[in-house]
Amino acid sequence: MFASKDTLLTRPSGGYTIARSVRFRQSASAYFNRTTTTPTSGSIFTHSFWVKRGILGSLQTFISGARPTNFDRIYISATDTLLYQWNDGTSNLVYLETTQVFRDPSAWYHIIVATDTTQATASNRVKIYVNGVQVTALSSTTYPTQNSTSYLNINAGTLNLGRTSTAVQYLDGYLTETNFVDGQQLTPSSFGSTNAITGVWQPAKYTGTYGTNGFYLNFSDNSAVTTSSNVGIGKDFSGNGNYWTSNNISVTAGTTYDSMTDVPTLTSATAANYATLNPLAVGSSGTLSDGSLKIAGLNSANVGASYSTIGMTTGKWYFEVTAVGVGSNFSYALVEDVVDTSALNVSGSIFAGYRSTGDTYGTVSITTTTWNTTNVVIGVAVDCDNGAVYFANANTWINSGVPTSGASRTGAITTYTGGTKTLHGGVGCYQDSSQSAAINFGQRPFTYTPPTGFVALNTYNLPTSTITNGAAYMAATLYTGTGASLTVANTVGSTSFQPDWVWAKSRSAATDHALYDSVRGVQKQLESNNTDAETTETTGLTAFGSTGFTVGALAQMNTSAATYVAWQWKAGTTSASNTNGSITSTVSVGATQGFSVVTYTGNGSSSATVGHGLGVVPAMVITKGRSAVTEWMVKHQSLPTGQNLLLNQTLAASSSLSFSQGVIANLTSSTTFGFTSGSSGVDNANQSGVTFVAYCFSAVAGYSAFGSYTGNGSTDGTFVYLGFRPRWIMVKDTTNAGTDWVIFNTSSETYNVVGTALYPNSTNTESTNAATWCDILSNGFKNRRAGSANTSSATIIYAAFAENPFRNALAR
Repeated sequence: MFASKDTLLTRPSGGYTIARSVRFRQSASAYFNRTTTTPTSGSIFTHSFWVKRGILGSLQTFISGARPTNFDRIYISATDTLLYQWNDGTSNLVYLETTQVFRDPSAWYHIIVATDTTQATASNRVKIYVNGVQVTALSSTTYPTQNSTSYLNINAGTLNLGRTSTAVQYLDGYLTETNFVDGQQLTPSSFGSTNAITGVWQPAKYTGTYGTNGFYLNFSDNSAVTTSSNVGIGKDFSGNGNYWTSNNISVTAGTTYDSMTDVPTLTSATAANYATLNPLAVGSSGTLSDGSLKIAGLNSANVGASYSTIGMTTGKWYFEVTAVGVGSNFSYALVEDVVDTSALNVSGSIFAGYRSTGDTYGTVSITTTTWNTTNVVIGVAVDCDNGAVYFANANTWINSGVPTSGASRTGAITTYTGGTKTLHGGVGCYQDSSQSAAINFGQRPFTYTPPTGFVALNTYNLPTSTITNGAAYMAATLYTGTGASLTVANTVGSTSFQPDWVWAKSRSAATDHALYDSVRGVQKQLESNNTDAETTETTGLTAFGSTGFTVGALAQMNTSAATYVAWQWKAGTTSASNTNGSITSTVSVGATQGFSVVTYTGNGSSSATVGHGLGVVPAMVITKGRSAVTEWMVKHQSLPTGQNLLLNQTLAASSSLSFSQGVIANLTSSTTFGFTSGSSGVDNANQSGVTFVAYCFSAVAGYSAFGSYTGNGSTDGTFVYLGFRPRWIMVKDTTNAGTDWVIFNTSSETYNVVGTALYPNSTNTESTNAATWCDILSNGFKNRRAGSANTSSATIIYAAFAENPFRNALAR
């Protein structure tokens, strides 16, 4: 579901926007440098900058300052942690390293390092903030001695932006809105604000003073490279004239052009957060560079490919692929509907492709003009509304393609039913390292004019989700028990809601899960980890409130000093009778957020149907008998015909779960769901005379997603694109028995790598960081271990709910 586009929803107060960034190409040893003068204060200063990462897993420097044998710097380690270091040539005087890893390449981070060594308390002398929040989880903490002086702000020091002072550890990625304030230790409020509607941290114009060595780089002057005056891409806009000399930065048109319109604000149709190739989804035979806009082959047997960090579901999109290095093999321009890394090397599975040897892949396979020549530009037009992909060679559309032909899809290489797939633009190179190609999603000028109605692949051009802040409909709330009546609020920022479904679990104790909903009523408890019938718990959940719920002294939900999480969903404000099915149901439904709570009484008929109220076909339905011992039946749209799962067990998906004791039939109706009833007298979904509850979900673009992926059993696990930054993820291996259901949420684990999880089928306490699970990202998640969430070759289903749609999200 999408609303009309309203960019004000995604801008901070005042509508502050950014126009440009600069790309740092590690492959070109790109950097800026300047020499400092006598500072306002060598002990008090603040760095603030916005960064979007390119390649990952290598040591890269944001800013460094030095004299001949001393250096200070802010950088990313080879393990993707953030560090702040002062070194006197022998030992570290300051060494702060985050526990958190920063390997989300699909969106922007805001980083602040604020220093004041005059502070009496050591931990106050340096403060690190990411996206407006102070980082307190540090794996190393050597703070500066009181009143010490940094080499980042000293007279006649050499500053480098994008490398160290010893000309190594070059940055690969993008920087913008870079402020250095000499003489003040500032907080995030000087540089950004939280949008009241979306809850997302956004840039704000710094309006204070800069001090002697202060500078402000926004890279908006791309008239020239900067050399000996305050003109060009290294221009200082602070008023101080502290310009930076640019080195190996290009403002000449072509694949090495580094003045980008990739920025962290929704500025315009041509300036926003752009797609790049995804470092988290690269075939093993390819390597990325140049801000993840270039790929080269490796000397191995397959195609090394990568796909865009932004998916295309609706709309009309254009991008270009340029042959950069030509070897003995070939390159592909690709459009793909598979984002599992396990499929990236399989050229035969290409959804739509144009090989440099002239072959096309898709519903039309032809041999046409080759492009295995340096600097040939391939245009790709993707019409998601009509379901068509077109390719152009040097501005001539092959197969006599007419991208603007609409429903007739004249000359398309691949056709499909519009709006049914999420496609990713990409590029691949076969085998040898001399074979390389660059991709341009519009962050630099296109070589050719896109077809009428086709736009660049950036977040501004994505449709606005009907739900811009997931906290209005779903919450993952942590609380500590008191042993007495306790009200738990789900407020996030200024956003809260009255829940209709509360699923609570102790994190610190091995207890049953506790599930309550507004249709069954307060005190009526079910437990996802067993088959028990509903019980009345007078000291359980006693009230649903406007901002959460109230719980009594039930030990399972409120033991003194025990820690808990409560997952909460909003459905409708009232319940109503629903007669769409052959069985009359009672339904509380929120069609906007795609969730309903349904109660009904079974009649034992295999042809029975129950109204769910969503108005669209459900993506997932979970049912449980209330008045009898039954299994928790789960039907998910990614399961094969006739197959179900059991939420309370570790079984694989089956059409004969629990000895054919009744399953939910296929999800095909926009008004009802039905059953295949059991033959043993016990029916888990429609037993005659038994009362049931069903939790029904439909996918809402930018807020919820229900799908499947193939695990690879690796710490470099499968990347799963969701189109939003998730708050809550539940996964289940459907192939192998003995695998747990697993739930992750960003309240229990506020940073990557996620190491905590709970299990709907188990009473176990929350897992700890002994084994990391995944990275939760701005546009999905990346598995980081083998196991239930990433079993090799297994089909794994997921259900996920958003913090924010990707259009608004920052990197995590």
